[in-house]
Amino acid sequence: MRSLDEAVAALGRERPREAVEAASRAKSLAPRSGAVREVLGMAHYRAGQYREALRELQAYRRMTGRLDQNHLIADCHRALGAPEKAVGPAREAMAAERVPEEVRAEAAVVGGAALADAGRFDEALSLLRSYPMPSDVARDHDLRVWYVLADVLERAGRKDDAVRAFRRILRHDPDAYDVAERLAALT
Repeated sequence: MRSLDEAVAALGRERPREAVEAASRAKSLAPRSGAVREVLGMAHYRAGQYREALRELQAYRRMTGRLDQNHLIADCHRALGAPEKAVGPAREAMAAERVPEEVRAEAAVVGGAALADAGRFDEALSLLRSYPMPSDVARDHDLRVWYVLADVLERAGRKDDAVRAFRRILRHDPDAYDVAERLAALT
């Protein structure tokens, strides 16, 4: 379908509004297509249209039974000011075997951040620690989980633990995010 191809290409060029327009045309032609609803949801998400993204991504999940966009569903809830609604979809994605590891990591990031946003720091730390984190190798998605873990530790007032967590990231990637600055502020 040409409109869907145009939407995917627009997303690849970081043009989410164009992607929304093209994917909306595709939806008018194939409203029951899971692929169309997924791409439209992703386009709305990247355009910062979280309510629309949530609607389309939930439709995608209902149609396909797939949980591979649950991290985006969870982040939409968080962006819409409902962090408590983000935790369920994040946990589902983390527990799913057929979800790529990077998506499970992103679900941990969103779920942990949502719990921390609600002031539930112990639950946030528990959720983040449930993501299997190797100690010897750090992939980009591992570093993201570690970063949120360190951030939650700091927000929870556990300064020494946060320092150790930020140092762990620094050992694997000295240029990761704002880790050096965060560490300097803590020490």
